[in-house]
Amino acid sequence: MTRLTGRFGANEAGATAIEYSLIASGIAGAVILAVYALGDTVQNTLYAKITGAFQ
Repeated sequence: MTRLTGRFGANEAGATAIEYSLIASGIAGAVILAVYALGDTVQNTLYAKITGAFQ
């Protein structure tokens, strides 16, 4: 039982996967916030350029 507990404590593969998923979710959250904050501005700018190109 002691060997099993020692092996379980030494296995860090699950912890690494959880850390990577937390980092990925943080990056995804930052991207979502940036798109939400800048979305209307970028859309209006692009539509203005497209409209100006056809005039």
